Amino acid sequence: MPNASVAAIDLGATSGRVMLGHVGHNELSVRPVARFRNQPVRTIDGLHWNILELYRSVVAGLGTAVREDSSITSVAVDSWAVDYALMRGGRMLGTPYHYRDERNLPAVNATHALVGPAELYAANGLQFLSFNTLYQLTADREAGTLDLADGFLLVPDLINYWLTGQQFAEQTNASTTGLLSIATGDWDDALIERLALPRAVFPELIAPGTALGRLRPEVDVNSSMVVTSVGSHDTASAVVAVPATDPDFAYISCGTWGLVGVELEAPVLTEESRAANFTNEGGVDGRVRFLHNVMGLWILSESLRDWQRTDPTVELPELLAAASALTTPVAVFDADDPTFQAPGEMPARIAEWCRDHGVQAPRSPVEFVRSIIESLAVAFDNAVRTAAALSGKSVSVIHVVGGGSQNELLCQLLANRSGMPVLAGPVEATAIGNVLVQARAHGLVEGSLESLRSLVAAAFSPKRYVPSNR
Repeated sequence: MPNASVAAIDLGATSGRVMLGHVGHNELSVRPVARFRNQPVRTIDGLHWNILELYRSVVAGLGTAVREDSSITSVAVDSWAVDYALMRGGRMLGTPYHYRDERNLPAVNATHALVGPAELYAANGLQFLSFNTLYQLTADREAGTLDLADGFLLVPDLINYWLTGQQFAEQTNASTTGLLSIATGDWDDALIERLALPRAVFPELIAPGTALGRLRPEVDVNSSMVVTSVGSHDTASAVVAVPATDPDFAYISCGTWGLVGVELEAPVLTEESRAANFTNEGGVDGRVRFLHNVMGLWILSESLRDWQRTDPTVELPELLAAASALTTPVAVFDADDPTFQAPGEMPARIAEWCRDHGVQAPRSPVEFVRSIIESLAVAFDNAVRTAAALSGKSVSVIHVVGGGSQNELLCQLLANRSGMPVLAGPVEATAIGNVLVQARAHGLVEGSLESLRSLVAAAFSPKRYVPSNR
């Protein structure tokens, strides 16, 4: 197989990056060529993504990538899930709402009045999250916005449209909308009709590895690269790059959210699974990502943001070092509690939760940090155990990928709690999975997901944490 370069556009909830990937026979490397912030904007009508600034940064980053490597053959986009733009005549009707916007909450009851939670789970296999796309679309329907739309594009599909002029919906991300049939993998026409949503707005579905076309001239990037679909839900791409050599693994894609689960061949649709709020999302090559969303490092980053408002000198590395050295017990709270979903005043909400539950609240930033990490370790361990019990899959090792794999305290506490080894890394798993699916689509590598993971394991040796009594 010839060696070649591809570019990965990886858009997270707080930042984005353009990565160059070099892939060949027994060769895999990635490096960043551009990083940029992804900062939402609050206006009089709610919280929105600054999607135009994000796209400007994407195009600028692609330009940088081409200047550094003119031989790039392909580029692909992945991003967070559920959020979208409504379209009319190829134009956005408005700036996409942020999934944390308050408009979603009243839409939940309006949705469940039409189709109840148990029936929804049987149809789509998704865990309940108040910001799932179907609830957001209900909010648009109630506001009358849907009456104007003739198209619907999830965030990575929107970026692909601006790059190529092609409107499609990639399957792994579409599976997070709640509007795909868990039985067929296609848009669920009957469910869409019952929810009074316009079927005509939903575009044709495509699989990861589909070539969409070359960059349009107005993109202003001097390259003949092809835009390729990948697992455009960032977790789908991250799971591709889990460096697993043992089939009995659980994964945690840890960043703003902690996506905790196992990979299966078929969904789990039991009442026990629904009650535990586990989801069945689409993965690359038809795999099922059976997982649960834990609030993740969002709780820590929001706490840090709160402390830095009053003391800009506060830094996370110093807090983590002090928290690691702490020997006194700290509060363990429910990291899954919806009270921690909204932005702002996170330490105050943690303290309030502790008071409401008769627990001694942390008294200093160091204690808060230790409390947050301890609570996440408990939530992650519980989710791994529940995933294994509900699915019947044996788990003997936990892989942590993404930014959270750098948090040594979290990884060690998780190993201690679970009694299993924790393998941490790679940090850039999402971009690596993006790169590998592109490379396979263009003949640079071949084989199953297991083959791709072997390549990751050889190129990015994870750090091993073993259980200890400390």
